[in-house]
Amino acid sequence: MRVDLLTREYPPEVYGGAGVHVAELVKALRNDIDVVVRAFGQPRDEPNVHSYLVPAELNSANPSLATLGVDLQMARDAAGADLVHSHTWYANAAGQLASLLHGIPHVVTAHSLEPLRPWKAEQLGGGYRISSWIEHNAFAGADAVIAVSDGMKRDILRSYPFLDEARVHTVHNGIDLERWKPVRDDELVRSFGIDPDRPSVVFVGRITRQKGLPYLLRALSALPTDVQVVLCAGAPDTPEIMAEVQGLVRELQETRSGVIWIEEMLPQPQLSAILSSGTVFVCPSVYEPLGIVNLEAMACGLPVVGTATGGIPEVVDDGVTGRLVPIDQADDGTGTPLDPDRFVADLAAALTEVVADPERARQMGEAGRARAEAHFGWDRIAARTREVYATLF
Repeated sequence: MRVDLLTREYPPEVYGGAGVHVAELVKALRNDIDVVVRAFGQPRDEPNVHSYLVPAELNSANPSLATLGVDLQMARDAAGADLVHSHTWYANAAGQLASLLHGIPHVVTAHSLEPLRPWKAEQLGGGYRISSWIEHNAFAGADAVIAVSDGMKRDILRSYPFLDEARVHTVHNGIDLERWKPVRDDELVRSFGIDPDRPSVVFVGRITRQKGLPYLLRALSALPTDVQVVLCAGAPDTPEIMAEVQGLVRELQETRSGVIWIEEMLPQPQLSAILSSGTVFVCPSVYEPLGIVNLEAMACGLPVVGTATGGIPEVVDDGVTGRLVPIDQADDGTGTPLDPDRFVADLAAALTEVVADPERARQMGEAGRARAEAHFGWDRIAARTREVYATLF
C-alpha cells in the first residue's frame, strides 16, 4: 500500500507540534508501508519526499490563497497513491481534492481546529474565512478523521456536529524516547545565561494566543525570587502579541533576576539540555489539542504544570507527573479564562508548590518519563494509525 502524506511542515522546515508529529509518524510507518511525503517548502534530499513552493503568481496573495496554490500541485501529483493522509488545514484541501480526483480514501489528522482559533483572523484577515472553509469541507468529505486526543475528538464533534462519530478516531501524539531523554550539559546551559544550580521554570512554545504566555508572565511575578524563568518563545503570530509579550517580559525583568528569553528555535539537543536543567515545565495554554512539548518535557524527566484543558489532562497525571491548573473558559472559541485573575493566581500557586519541593519535583519528573515510555512511544502511535487505515479497505 502506498500512502501519500500531505503536510505543510516537514524537516528541516518544522516550527510546531504538527511538524514534529508528521516527521516521527513517517519514520514509524515506513517500517511496513510505502510512504510518500508531499510538503510545502524548499527541496529536500530525503528519498520519497517531494517539496512544493507557492506559485509565483500567488507569492503576494493572502496566505490562504497561496496555500491553495500549493495544495493544487500536491493533489495532482498524488496519482498512484492508495490513500492520502493530510495534516492541518494547510494540506486538507490537497487531501480532499486528491481523494476526489483519484478516487482514493482521505484521512485527516486534526492538530487544531479553525473554529477554536478565532484569533487567527488577526493574522490571516479574510483568509481565516478561507482556512475555515477548507477545514470544514475536508472534514465533511474525509473517510476518517484522527484526533490527537479524546479532548480534541470532543472538540471536533462539537465544532462539526454533522460528522459520524464512528469516523472520528483518537490517536495520540507521540514522543521519540531515544532523542528526548535527560541530558546534563551545564556548560551549554550557562552559555544561555541560565544558572543550572538555581531552580527554574521552563516554557517552550510559539508566541500565539492559544499558548497563554501573557497569563504565565503575570503569574511568574508571584514566584519566589530565587526561581529563574526560561522562556523559549518565538515565531509570533502578530506584531501586536509580540509587543504585549515584550512589555510583560520587561516588567518581569525589572522586578527579578534570572529571566532568560531565547527567541530563536533551538536544535533538539540544546532544548533537551535546557529542559533537563529545569525544575518544572509549564504549559499555560488556553487551547491545546494535546501538546507535544509536554511529552518532550516529561521524556526529559521534568514535571509539567499545565492547564486542565484540551488534551493536556490525558498527558499530565495530576499529582503524579505534575499539576493541572483548573480553568473556566468562554465558549466562544477563544478559550479566554472567564476569571483571568483566578487563572493567573492558580497557575502561580501550582508552580510555587512544585518548585518549593525539589525532591517531589524530581519524583514527578521520573514518573513523567515512565508515563511517556508506557503510553506515548511512536511505535504505538503508528500501530493505531495503521488500524485506522485498515478500516478503509
